[in-house]
Amino acid sequence: MTKNEAHNIMVIAGEVSGDLHGASLIVELKKIDSHINIYGIGGDRMIEAGMQPAYHIDKMAFLGFAEVIKHLPFIKKVKRELLEIVVSKKITTVVLIDYPGFNLSIARELKKIGVKIIYYISPQIWAWGAGRIKKIKSLVDKILVILPFEEDIYVKAGVPVEFVGHPLLDRMKEYKFLTRDELNAKFGLDPSKEILLLLAGSRKHEVEKIFPEVIKAAGSLSSDFNLQTVVACSSNIDEAFFHELTGVKGLTVIKGYTYDFMKHSLVGIIKSGTSTLEAGLFKLPMVIVYKTTQLTYLIGKKLVKLNNIGLVNIVAGETVAPELIQQDASAGNIYKECSRLITDKDYYNNVKNKLAAVKDKLGIAGASERAARSVYALMNEA
Repeated sequence: MTKNEAHNIMVIAGEVSGDLHGASLIVELKKIDSHINIYGIGGDRMIEAGMQPAYHIDKMAFLGFAEVIKHLPFIKKVKRELLEIVVSKKITTVVLIDYPGFNLSIARELKKIGVKIIYYISPQIWAWGAGRIKKIKSLVDKILVILPFEEDIYVKAGVPVEFVGHPLLDRMKEYKFLTRDELNAKFGLDPSKEILLLLAGSRKHEVEKIFPEVIKAAGSLSSDFNLQTVVACSSNIDEAFFHELTGVKGLTVIKGYTYDFMKHSLVGIIKSGTSTLEAGLFKLPMVIVYKTTQLTYLIGKKLVKLNNIGLVNIVAGETVAPELIQQDASAGNIYKECSRLITDKDYYNNVKNKLAAVKDKLGIAGASERAARSVYALMNEA
């Protein structure tokens, strides 16, 4: 292997949150070694950080079991092309970021050709049960976890593991926030009205399922409690999609300022996922919503071993934010839960206090740097 080939690595992320974490990892890897060459799958942020993309995450946004089955020919094509890059570039180390359906599948193929595999941001084994831990143990050389309770699970299973802390803490520490007055001026908001923040997901499939009921509830809440509704749009979805989906006139859809709105909003209606944890770190009282296809829901219900689906509740160890799933995620139920937060100040403040405790459970800033050092060390092991 030549000196240049020793610096080749592949990173695979399949979702917007993975793109964010992957970009921070790439930045830290390049600080350690400016000659490193990074190939793989990611989004705009990973590409901007210096990754040479085989595919953009926009092409990988499959939601649920039924959608994956429909896209199997494409998925096989992507895996084949990634393996060709690994061989042609003599890549010996691959970092997988979350996205377990695809990443655990390609890990099998990578293992066959002797590639070292690091899994950064664990698949949710605490939700899916012991079967997935056995699979991970057979495929992964090291796993880097970002939630403190995950480390103990892997230690007990005999999987090499390191708790690096949560990269969200890094992002929040570095973020340059706008004040409420600056947000008002930039987006023409009414300074006399509190903000109701909506996050319906980073995939069109999710938005189509979740948003129609959410926007109905938001309309009633805005009218009854003198609020203004802001839709935080994911980077990979066109703002116009929300207008086309609902036909609501004057809908405020904003891309790129989600943290600012989490900081300055009164209440959030948020799709289950990383966004719930982000909102929790801003102590934003929220209602968590989730809808998928009935087939995916029924299969998932049999497999998942959790009382909660909202990540903020899982980290908290209790249901701090109410969760509305499938048919329960109706406009009426969303309205009811949000109105309680708005009208019951003791309840509202209790939720904020419990959310404040969540941040303390996530370790300290510096996760991306610690993860990069661990990756680089494994890359350079004989």
